[in-house]
Amino acid sequence: MQLKFILVFRTLAVVLCACVPGLVAAQGLFSPAIVVNDDIITNYEVQQREQLLRVLRFPGDPATQSRQDLINDRLRLQLTQEAGIEVSPDDVEVGISDFAARANLTAEEFLQIVGQNGIAPETVRDFTSVNVAWREYIRARFLQRARPTDAEIDRALGQGANVGGVRVLLSEVIIPITPETVERVEAIARQVSQARSIGEFAAAAREFSRSESRGRGGRLDWLPITNLPPAIRGQILALAPGQVTTPIQLPNAIALFQLRDIEETSAADPEFAAIEYATFLLPGGRTPSALATANQVRNRVDTCDDLYGEALGQPEEVLDRQSLPPEEIPQDIALELARMDPGEISTNLTRGGSEALVVLMLCGRTAAVNEDASREQVASALVQQRLAAFAEGLLQQTRADAQIIEQ
Repeated sequence: MQLKFILVFRTLAVVLCACVPGLVAAQGLFSPAIVVNDDIITNYEVQQREQLLRVLRFPGDPATQSRQDLINDRLRLQLTQEAGIEVSPDDVEVGISDFAARANLTAEEFLQIVGQNGIAPETVRDFTSVNVAWREYIRARFLQRARPTDAEIDRALGQGANVGGVRVLLSEVIIPITPETVERVEAIARQVSQARSIGEFAAAAREFSRSESRGRGGRLDWLPITNLPPAIRGQILALAPGQVTTPIQLPNAIALFQLRDIEETSAADPEFAAIEYATFLLPGGRTPSALATANQVRNRVDTCDDLYGEALGQPEEVLDRQSLPPEEIPQDIALELARMDPGEISTNLTRGGSEALVVLMLCGRTAAVNEDASREQVASALVQQRLAAFAEGLLQQTRADAQIIEQ
């Protein structure tokens, strides 16, 4: 039925274009690019979102990320509509104003700037509406489960007796993905997520993974749970040893993790207010010459400051240094940083449609200071962390169950 609808849609568009001059381009622009369950995403929406990501300078490849974000937005929209959640125009305007305020702009100034870059106001309003509805939906569905107990607040403040931490022993499978390989990689990821033993997952890592751990069957060393991105912690803590996460969408890859073991420690895990890191881009992606250059850089530098010398005379965008709260770091970068010490370098990631190799260096971590935090502030922070984890887990599960057709 769905395929029949698409064919009828295309046939009608062709007839209109033959009858009315100038509609040929419009037909291509408004024809289906992606079908998510029964909802159509047009080429126009993809182009608009791609341009919005470029203007907002979101991390990742805009051409790839725009499609993934729109798929996720459709899934969010379907869930919120099923729950009967409606967002008023006033709520959307408030959301746009809040977003614009991050750049010290008014909503009108923000819409004017994006408009000058070819982005329709409706694109921004749709983007904002979905996120406002999703936030309301997640709070309504998970708020009760996200509220911390007094003991958990004490632990976060470091006031409880016998306060300890949690560390996990994980294995990983990281599979690169491109628009051309989406269907195949998603099928492989679903297959890997069904692994029922440590050995079966290790075999999948050796066959499919492209991370540096593949030679070890994807095995990682012990990690404090707080090193992991907040949105992934909830998924990991919900596993029993031997179980595997649902596929986790990253900018240029799909990741899966298997819990091999978990244990409490006597020392409390540090919470981090900010993590500072640098990315240095090398042309060529994961070609032997680019990897060889990356190894030369690795041997020449000891700190993030040394990367400025490597980038001397190159375009400004080649080197980017950030200090961000953990929840704002792109997930693929956050996962790499989780296993690194300050001064260490990773070359597992790519950008620009896999055309640029990322030399990622951890500069340092800034520990969160809780001495002056009130119980209310700590409780609010814990709620937000848990809601983010619940939201990400629900989205990944919904995506795994959805029927997604990319044209």
